[in-house]
Amino acid sequence: MSAIGKALATAAMGLALMTTASQAEEMRIALVVKALGIGFFEAANKGAEEAAKELGDVKIIYTGPTDTTAEGQIEVINSLIAQKVDAIAVSANDTDALVPTLKKAMDRGITVISWDSGVAAEGRQMHLNPSSSALIGNMIIKLAADNLPEGGDVAVLSATTTSTNQNTWIEEMNKVAGNYPSVKVVGTVYGDDLADKSYREAQGLMQTYPDLKAIIAPTSVGIVAAAQAVTDAGKVGQVNVTGLGLPSEMAGHVKSGASKSFAIWNPIDLGYSATMLAYHLAKKDAEAKPGASILIGRMGSVTLDDKNEAAMADPFVYDSSNIDQFSSIF
Repeated sequence: MSAIGKALATAAMGLALMTTASQAEEMRIALVVKALGIGFFEAANKGAEEAAKELGDVKIIYTGPTDTTAEGQIEVINSLIAQKVDAIAVSANDTDALVPTLKKAMDRGITVISWDSGVAAEGRQMHLNPSSSALIGNMIIKLAADNLPEGGDVAVLSATTTSTNQNTWIEEMNKVAGNYPSVKVVGTVYGDDLADKSYREAQGLMQTYPDLKAIIAPTSVGIVAAAQAVTDAGKVGQVNVTGLGLPSEMAGHVKSGASKSFAIWNPIDLGYSATMLAYHLAKKDAEAKPGASILIGRMGSVTLDDKNEAAMADPFVYDSSNIDQFSSIF
């Protein structure tokens, strides 16, 4: 082989080794959602991809079950353990059921955090709440009360009976219900974050409580389904739908009057923040312990409390005055 040929071969081998090393150093962070096909989580994935691009050495694995079950998530997580991913960031369908599987992941050196909907402390290193649970609980009942000057019956349409975040928000809502004495919470039903079941549950609420004035749905799937059920029942103006939803999915219902207002944090920011946290913990640039302050890129930083939990931001209210501004974003 000529000197030039040897030089080219050496260069090619060096490039191949560099590429292999680069691939080996790439961190794989799995964003595990409650179920695929939900707009909120797809928006969160956009934020995760933004963080990955900013960090430069991260690959996002966006995954989840096809339905909102703990069993489905356990199957997904076991697959990720087998793939030896570097970090798992999960929005849990069940507080406790995922713990044994996530402990197995941590035992094998995988960084585990929960976000949005948490798992029990022994099943993760930290949890990122999208906002303060107390603020969210107050917000969802306040949104109903603000549009009921004369008071009335309201009901809750939640996700699953085991959904950590939903249950916590409803618990916080009930704690402050006395601050809104004209509003009476008459019942809670569960749509399992399935559009068709949530629609039927909303129909059932209107039939069971003929004097119902509002439906509070702290779930992006449930709020859309409830608004459609109110529209189809011809009760726009009689039953107000509020809670937590995406501007892109709720714009039409705000304009129709089925929803006077609703709230949500930016899910893009949430996915971005969860990815940043998982990255720094996996890199060991930060440690998940009470009082720790962890940088989350353009979102600044979060500080962990005595439960190794942190909150990202306050919920933001959307109504007819600003819905067009945000509906094309998420």
